[in-house]
Amino acid sequence: MERIQLSKPRIKHSRVILRLIVAAIIATFAISSLKTLATTEVLSKMGSSGSEVREIQTRLKNWGYYKGNVDGIFGSKTRDAVILFQKKNGLKADGIAGPQTLAAMGIASKSSSPSSTQSNLNLLARLISAEARGEPYTGQVAVGAVVLNRIEHPSFPDTIAGVIYQKDAFTCIADGQFNEPVAESAYRAARDALNGWDPSGGAIYYYNPKTATNQWIRKRKVITTIGTHVFCM
Repeated sequence: MERIQLSKPRIKHSRVILRLIVAAIIATFAISSLKTLATTEVLSKMGSSGSEVREIQTRLKNWGYYKGNVDGIFGSKTRDAVILFQKKNGLKADGIAGPQTLAAMGIASKSSSPSSTQSNLNLLARLISAEARGEPYTGQVAVGAVVLNRIEHPSFPDTIAGVIYQKDAFTCIADGQFNEPVAESAYRAARDALNGWDPSGGAIYYYNPKTATNQWIRKRKVITTIGTHVFCM
């Protein structure tokens, strides 16, 4: 009877399968590692350096929190300025510029994600609630629109956070109203403003004529009045 050779081909076949399994495991691990690297949060903190730190220092200096040099090195003065900013704006005061702190500053972090859009919505809603709580809904949207109009204007910062935290821009930042609970209507108003509704007619300022003490703003060109606020250019 003719001898049939089966063992060697089977062994060879098994080795091929084993190699394919190992290759698949390695590929899966590599993809997982890449995803981990892509989603790892890169935080600016003591000892960090680079363009993000320089941007943090620049903004904090413009807003009066930081007195040191804009050198891109995250030292003790930068940390203290970050802590002061965090305390002032209801954030965890740990001196680390993580995603939430960077979002509040209007800086896109190296690990930025769609959550940055939510951060802008929350920030704008908080401003609307603090500045226009109790105003007609249209007036709340108009306040949000003013913030967005300033972003497009060359005289103002080009981010929502930059406009809101600009020194002396909004009284609610100074008097603590900004840190009060946010009205539900303010979230809806923020969404409408972000979606393009502008009841202010393009205004970049607004004021309450009954309480405003600044005579300069009363000389601005009036566009419309909604509730207790006068909106102007």
